Parts: sequence; structure tokens; C-alpha cells
Amino acid sequence: MPEVIVVGGGLEGCAAAYALTRRGVTDVTIVERATVGAGGTGKSSGVVRCHYGVSSLAAMATRSLDTFERAEDVLGEDVGFHQTGYVVGVGDGNVEALQASMADQRAVGVRTEDIDHTEVAKLWPVADLEPFAAFAWEARGGYGDAYRTAQAFSGVARRAGARLRQGTLVTGLVVRNGAVAGVRLSDGEVLEADAVVLAAGPWSVPLLAEHGVELPITVHREAIVLVDPGQDLGDVPVFSDLVSLQYVRLEAVSNELLIGNSDLAVLEPADPDRYSNQATPEALDAAVEKVGTRFPGLVDASIASTYAGCYDVTPDFNPVISRVDGLDGLVVAAGFSGHGFKISPEVGRLVADLVLDGESSVPETPASDFRLSRFAEGDLLTSPHPYVGAGQMR
Repeated sequence: MPEVIVVGGGLEGCAAAYALTRRGVTDVTIVERATVGAGGTGKSSGVVRCHYGVSSLAAMATRSLDTFERAEDVLGEDVGFHQTGYVVGVGDGNVEALQASMADQRAVGVRTEDIDHTEVAKLWPVADLEPFAAFAWEARGGYGDAYRTAQAFSGVARRAGARLRQGTLVTGLVVRNGAVAGVRLSDGEVLEADAVVLAAGPWSVPLLAEHGVELPITVHREAIVLVDPGQDLGDVPVFSDLVSLQYVRLEAVSNELLIGNSDLAVLEPADPDRYSNQATPEALDAAVEKVGTRFPGLVDASIASTYAGCYDVTPDFNPVISRVDGLDGLVVAAGFSGHGFKISPEVGRLVADLVLDGESSVPETPASDFRLSRFAEGDLLTSPHPYVGAGQMR
């Protein structure tokens, strides 16, 4: 069995290490520049949904649900998954796209169904639902904790024999005769390996560029607003509002509402090592207006806090999970564009498949969909049923 180095101790890197050990490859080392989950993982809003127009993403999401639902059995601990359900609502111009997308989702095993205004009003009695023309409902959806999930994946992998090196910065890939032979660390040490998994989010870009490989990622800063609803809302489901272009879920511990933005038509480029951890006044004003318009029943609501994280966005808003031409033994898992948490168990499985077999073991999630070369080929991975306004985020 090959020795594998995983560069990046975030959710996807830890999922890859976990999946490799599940397949019997226990000689695995995770190399993390800070601590497990310290990058984008710790800023994830943690929404769990299978509502994707891209069938392979929908298939990955629904297969990943099995891990979230059985986390205590599979991973040995609670990862903070709250199965509240997930509802998505659209306006008149997106009804056909919604129905077509749901049909494609059902074809790959997603349990999704139509739900009417009356039923949604029971779930979200404080919402103004008049602007919506149709809804879809996933009873298995909800939200979880990406940081705890990464720690759980790492823990299982380590118990199986994998090693974790935190506070260890990888500064380069070691390549010999067209094959990756290990990684170079900031102190000059070289770690040899038969295979390398590059799962360092936006920090993957310069490591590939050194070898003439372009990983087209834009780092986009995105703010989250937390709202004190001023009342007990109960266990409300995640609400994806594709009219106002926002998503809303409950924070289990604080009972605050987490408000996220679904309008990524214009990106806000950022340095992932140096960016403001607060919503700008403009972003805060936009969130307040959207929340106030959609939830007029929150008469005593107030802003609790804000924070920001970064997406690693590709040109088609979909991830790269791929071998790399000219660099044998390397698998890249980056560019998740905000989708990473909900598909992370299947990302780990696909990475392990690519390392060991060179292809996906699941027909519904072909490795070719996520190949790096699609960008140079002009063959982007896009939804056949895009929503007006929401682009490729659903």
C-alpha cells in the first residue's frame, strides 16, 4: 500500500485521510499549517442539503447524509448534525427549473418533494411567503458543525494509524521524473511519499503554480450575520430563499438565526491570510433589509454579531477533485466554492478512489465531472437547470 501525505488538515483533507484508512491505507500523514479545521472549515455555515442541479453533486450530498445521520456509529462521536429539514423556495421565473432539478435529484436517490405554502407557513410562521411560487422539501436536510466533523474524521484516521503534523507548513511539492515524490516543508525537511493529496483550499494554488499547473480559484470573502430573533422559533428548518437570495438556519446553542448570502453574482476577492472578520456596513444593511422583508414576524429581532469567511471559488462554482496531468501520484481536492461540508464524506471516498484506483467507485459521481482539465477544455460543470439570480450555487 502506498504512503500518502495529505496537505491540509481541513475538512476535506481529514475526510480523505479517513477514507484512505477505511480502505486499508494506514500509512497516511496529514500535514497542516496551523491546526485541524483552522482555515475555511471553521467558518462553514454547515448547511446540509441535496438540492443541486448538478446530478453528481446531488448524489454526493445524499450519499454523505448516511455519515451525518449515523455519525456516532461511523465516527464514534456526535458531529453536531441537526436534522431539522431543508426547504427551498423560488419565484415565478424559477418554477420550471425547480421541478426539473428535483426530478434529476430523485433519479440519483435524493428524497425531495413538493410542499405548499400552507405547509411552509407551519414550519416558518414568521415568514412572508407571498412572493414564492413553489417550494421543495428535504426532510433529511439540516445543518451541522464542520469543525467537529473534521476533528472526528481526523480522530478516526489517527486511531487507524494515520499521523497528524500540525503547525507544519508545506512550501512545495517534490517532483521527480514527472511524479510527485513528497513535500518540502518550511524548515527544509522533505517528507517522502508515494502519493500526495493536495487539499489546502486556496493555499493549493501556489503549490501547483510552481510546477506550471493552473488551479483557477478566486478567494471570495463572504460575511455571515447572526440575529437574535427575540422569540422562541422552535426547531425551524433551514430556509433557502431564492427570491431574496439568502439562506437562514438556527444556531442550536444560542438559538440565534444564522443569515447567509446566496447572491454571488459579484465576488469580493480577498487574501485568505488577511481579511476582515466582520460584515461591512453595506453587507449588514443588505442582510437586515432581506431579513426584515422575509420575516416580518420577527418584531423584536436584533443583530447579535457578524463574522466572515472565505470561499475558494472556481469558474463554475464546483470543486476540483482530480488527478493532475504531468504530476503522477498527485490528487487535488480544492475549490469547493461553499459546497464542501455537505459532500465531505463522499469527497473523502472519491479522493481515496483516485489515489488507489484512478477512478470513482460510484457511477453517479464520475471522477470526470470534477477533473481539473475541464477548465482548459471549456467544458464547465454547470447545472442544466440554473436558477435566475442564484447562478450555480444551487
